Amino acid sequence: MSTATAARPKSPGSAPAKKSKLTWPVVLLLIAAALVLFAAVGAITGNHGLTASGQVSAALGSAVPIAMAGLGGLWSERAGVVNIGLEGMMVAGTFCGAWAGYLVNPWVGLLAGMAGGALGGLLHALVTVTFGVDHIVSGVGINLLIPGICAYVNRIYYRDYVSAGAGANQSPPADPLPNITIPGLSTFLKDIENHHWFLVSDVAGIIGGMVTNLSVVIVIAAVMLIASYFVLWRTVFGLRLRSCGENPTASESLGVNVYKYKYLAVIASGAFAGLGGAYLSLVAAHFYKDGQTQGRGFIGLAAMIFGNWMPGGLAMGAGLFGFTDSLQLRDADNVHVLLLVVAIGMALLAVWQLYRRVFVATLVSIVVALGMSVWYATTDSVERPLIVATPYVITLVVLALASQRLRPPKADGQIYRKGEGK
Repeated sequence: MSTATAARPKSPGSAPAKKSKLTWPVVLLLIAAALVLFAAVGAITGNHGLTASGQVSAALGSAVPIAMAGLGGLWSERAGVVNIGLEGMMVAGTFCGAWAGYLVNPWVGLLAGMAGGALGGLLHALVTVTFGVDHIVSGVGINLLIPGICAYVNRIYYRDYVSAGAGANQSPPADPLPNITIPGLSTFLKDIENHHWFLVSDVAGIIGGMVTNLSVVIVIAAVMLIASYFVLWRTVFGLRLRSCGENPTASESLGVNVYKYKYLAVIASGAFAGLGGAYLSLVAAHFYKDGQTQGRGFIGLAAMIFGNWMPGGLAMGAGLFGFTDSLQLRDADNVHVLLLVVAIGMALLAVWQLYRRVFVATLVSIVVALGMSVWYATTDSVERPLIVATPYVITLVVLALASQRLRPPKADGQIYRKGEGK
């Protein structure tokens, strides 16, 4: 007689195990709490720069290439293909976007940037899906190959355009793309912001940054994020694509052409990354330059992981990284005030962790809060090298904190061969 004990089925009346999940009401409550915290720190210090419309506009601009790279990673990994070659595909987007933007117009430059990134995605799909090469190896190869090709062609091709503004490592400038400002509303919000009323002026500054001097590419990026959610989670096409990242063998048994969906996802992934690159060379700088992406493809991957492979979380992650990235473009005093914001936030987190009886996390939060408080009290500014390093430090911290709640697609990164389940 077997002594093995069978797992007991749950009784109908038993309560299901609770899973901690960030619902939209909780997210909105956290955003409201963050607004109150920023407003309170602004009232205490007299520095309202963190919620100023200019800071918000800069943060949105910095978030676009990160969000597009992250969206590319989301499409690819939802189909089961890890794409760390996003950095190289962004470089292709910067080069092709600036080239077509100068020769034709910036609108064609955007399309050319997406096409350049899509070609990088096609190469990645060919190597990983068709030939079954390890996804990481292929991504590293693309990150080495494409920037090298672009730098080489740049030095040869643009020699003949020195009189047009080209340099040894940059292209001639392209015409700018239009910006969007909602007349009347922008001025009204700016007036409220200048009054520095508690919370009201902070909200006005944030909304004002979203309706004042906004690049049209930011609007396009926002539309693509929303559209991606509906395509991937509200259509049959999206269901089939996501099934390829969860269980491709089962998908094949149901008649899904797994290779086709993986190819489409990775090519789309490259196109999104290429759009982010084209933004850098057509909106942020108006020209291509070697090293222009500065690791934003990898930060985009971090934003995607932070968002748990979901468009909404990705958008929040890109906003966080874009905000920290934009600090180096604004007044350095804003970064010094941010130290106080972090100190208060970590103190509140320590109280919450203590209430939950998570004592190790409580201790860590207290130590960080005290360290930030001492740093703020004993200094008048933050050194510029630390400001420049902030986005990368935040990337590492966020990944460390988010690692416990991640749920990637089950077949993400696995080599798939047609008919292997038969």
